[in-house]
Amino acid sequence: MGKYGYLGIDVGSISTNLVVISDGGDVLFQTYGRVDGDPIGSLQKTLPAVRDALPGGFRIAGAGVTGSARRLIGGVIGADVVKNEISAHARAAIQLHPDVRTIFEIGGQDSKVTIVREGVVVDFAMNLVCAAGTGSFLDSQAKRLNISVEELSEKAMLSRNPTGIAGRCTVFAESDMIHKQQVGHSQEDIIMGLCRAMARNFLSNVCSGKEIQPPIVLQGGISANKGIRRAFESILGTGLIIPRYNMVMGAYGAALIASEADIATSKYRGYDICSRKITTRSFICGDCPNDCEIVEVVDRDTAISRSGGRCRKWEGGS
Repeated sequence: MGKYGYLGIDVGSISTNLVVISDGGDVLFQTYGRVDGDPIGSLQKTLPAVRDALPGGFRIAGAGVTGSARRLIGGVIGADVVKNEISAHARAAIQLHPDVRTIFEIGGQDSKVTIVREGVVVDFAMNLVCAAGTGSFLDSQAKRLNISVEELSEKAMLSRNPTGIAGRCTVFAESDMIHKQQVGHSQEDIIMGLCRAMARNFLSNVCSGKEIQPPIVLQGGISANKGIRRAFESILGTGLIIPRYNMVMGAYGAALIASEADIATSKYRGYDICSRKITTRSFICGDCPNDCEIVEVVDRDTAISRSGGRCRKWEGGS
């Protein structure tokens, strides 16, 4: 193991994921945790595991952040690179599978398709309107059925006659599932029907107008669900690749991007941020008619970063 490496962090709506790679690109550490509605707190709980897993004297030479909370968390840790999820997930997929042509990335809050040709992203699309095709919907249905998400995955694989479920809307899908239960369909067939509905919804909405070609990589939290993979493969008539670091691909991609950046001296603030009281506060900037709501990250009464403006007056950095 080398003397230094790069940290990648992906904080989304459901999970906080961290990856450390060596200066040669090998994954030295990875972890997948829950946000539980507190992005900063979840990072502070998770980051000490990085310190404990690495040898004494190991130096973080650069830090990259992605995910829906990337601006917030980037300010907290002193990120050298802040990238959107498309860039981070694509970088990770291409690293592990250079011949990839299509990337399905389904997280807790949104879902995305990325089209890659010759190792370059040429097109993408996202679904930000409805949660019917995302991990948060599966989470809520597992809780309603009083089973874990892992049990939901296993039960889907037991289905022999998947039930048709209306999957274009979370409200309709849940109502349809309840109705199918009441008329006597098995739980296994209802769950697999839900997986198929989610896959159809993703393909018809997010992938509309996109040229879906194999090899296809499925990543993000939902890639751990065997029923979702089975549904996609059945509908598409081709196998899907679940990459080695499927649950933390955003963090892995962020670490790779940081390792490739020209970082003379890292802005990474170190592990002691875990023991500090870091909070947020907001105010309205009235300097123009936009009236932007600016969010400040406050570390011991000092604002260390700001985000939320349409212009770059308050922010700085990338």
